[in-house]
Parts: sequence; structure tokens; C-alpha cells
Amino acid sequence: MSNSKLTALRLALSWHIARRSITVMLLVGTILNLINQGDALLSPAAINWWKVVLTFCVPFCVATFGAYSAYRGAGMQGA
Repeated sequence: MSNSKLTALRLALSWHIARRSITVMLLVGTILNLINQGDALLSPAAINWWKVVLTFCVPFCVATFGAYSAYRGAGMQGA
């Protein structure tokens, strides 16, 4: 992995970005899971665990990418 990609990965997974992304993941993921899996949660129907996991992963990835992009854009404007 090149140095710039490693630096980008470190920044994207830094605590100040990851903390916000985890908050978004928990809030949005919970709401989306209630919408998508609500019938399975309220009845004896089987829960699709892959959907549950992916429904939490997507908001985390989107929030992380958005925060990283904003941080990188702000850094470029200041240069």
C-alpha cells in the first residue's frame, strides 16, 4: 500500500472521525434495521443476520467517507 493511501486510511479511521461514524452507525443502523427487519423482530420469523450487519456497516462507511472527504477538502482549501 502506498504511503498516501496508508495516510488516508489512518485519517479515516482516526478516533475523532471513527467516533462520529460509530454514533451515526448506531443511530441510523438501528432505525433502518427496525424498518427492514421489523416484521421479523415482532414475529417468530427468522432474522436475516447478513442484512442486519450490512445495515449497520453502510451508515458507518458513508459517515466515515463523508467526514474524510470534508476534512481533506478543508485541508486542500487551506493550502
